[in-house]
Amino acid sequence: MLAAERKLRIVEYVKQKRVATVSTLAKEFQVHEATIRRDLAEIEQEGLLRRTHGGVIVDRGANKEPSFSERASDQLEQKMRIGQKAAELIEDGDHIILDSGTTTIHIAQNIKDRSNITVVTNDMNVAAELRDAPGIKVIVTGGELYPSSFMLNGMFTDRVLEGLHVQKAFIGTPAIHPKHGLTHPEAQLVPTKQGMIAAAQEIIVVADDTKIGKVSLHTVAPIQSIHTFITGEEASESYIKLFKDIGVHVIAV
Repeated sequence: MLAAERKLRIVEYVKQKRVATVSTLAKEFQVHEATIRRDLAEIEQEGLLRRTHGGVIVDRGANKEPSFSERASDQLEQKMRIGQKAAELIEDGDHIILDSGTTTIHIAQNIKDRSNITVVTNDMNVAAELRDAPGIKVIVTGGELYPSSFMLNGMFTDRVLEGLHVQKAFIGTPAIHPKHGLTHPEAQLVPTKQGMIAAAQEIIVVADDTKIGKVSLHTVAPIQSIHTFITGEEASESYIKLFKDIGVHVIAV
């Protein structure tokens, strides 16, 4: 059996079973476990399945973003690490953008004692987190309020971003892929993220490892537009290598 055919059959097998181990797949397709691991790495890069410790599961992709409360508690410890590392990249005197999200809020929590920093955000939670930080000037973009996540978005948000120039933008995403870049399931949220990217000299994406390899419906930005990607040490080494080969600086914490 050719490798391409075997990979197609692996995908169909896992979709039927919902989950499978490496040893099970090796027996099913009568190949060594090392061969199955290589197949799964390539399949995962295409966003069709997601590897787990010792096996693989169906990856539903990022076709619908979970609720804010679900996202806030998911991968919390990892997001805290990412937020702390991202904060280290912010220098006194910087003008920065903090995108709305459950990871960027941890960046805000780690810069409250800093000085001479201007933060532009479309997230009411981020703004509230920094309200008592004497050394930080906060600019809220305005826009339509999304009550479930305290995010501001829409025409007014986009117009404000068009007139701004900052050193760094910290962007959250539900999906990042070495081939397809940043994508998002909701079209109405794409222009604001694109405006943030256009306003910044340096683009830093912050996302936990569960977002890696996913592809959603709408393109936000190509991977080449990203300078730095901060994720958790749980991230797949094969994906990290792919991002680095493209020229993205990856920090796994």
